[in-house]
Amino acid sequence: MKKRVAFRRMGVSRQHKWAMLRSLVQNLVEHERIVTTVAKAKEMQRLAEKIITTAKKPDKLHARRQINKIIYIPHVQSKLMNVLAPRYEFRQGGYTRILKLAKPRNGDAADMAVIEYVDRPGEIRAARPPSALQNLTLEEVMAKLGLEEKQVDGPELSEIESDLEESDEEPDDSSAKNSEEAKK
Repeated sequence: MKKRVAFRRMGVSRQHKWAMLRSLVQNLVEHERIVTTVAKAKEMQRLAEKIITTAKKPDKLHARRQINKIIYIPHVQSKLMNVLAPRYEFRQGGYTRILKLAKPRNGDAADMAVIEYVDRPGEIRAARPPSALQNLTLEEVMAKLGLEEKQVDGPELSEIESDLEESDEEPDDSSAKNSEEAKK
């Protein structure tokens, strides 16, 4: 009986396992959803959540250097720092979700799973809002996120209204003639 074992061995050497996990995390950050085995997804979930938490820290230079140890591709690092970290600013953990697939992999019948980031466009199932935003009204949430309601007024609105009035008053004679010719 194994006790106090922190990680899965996955049947490979330590160096191979960490190289595989780094590669999976890079692909997850780049594509935001990947399909892998359940064991790899569970092992990778820890690392994926830790790098998001690291990217959210206020000392961005130190955070980028820490992330550089795991993610080697520059555009993936930039996506992590500029897209994913601000997206999860109000969420305190729980950035990823694992959904088990019904059909096992052909060949070895390994259980497969989808691991994805929550709160992203096109996600399979919508996530619960972060606890900081759960009991707020829509106006308060938009103010906290820095979003404003866009209202159309001023010269743009008057131009739109005048264009609509002109189009209602003046029917186009050429279009009427064309429709009569088409009927013949």
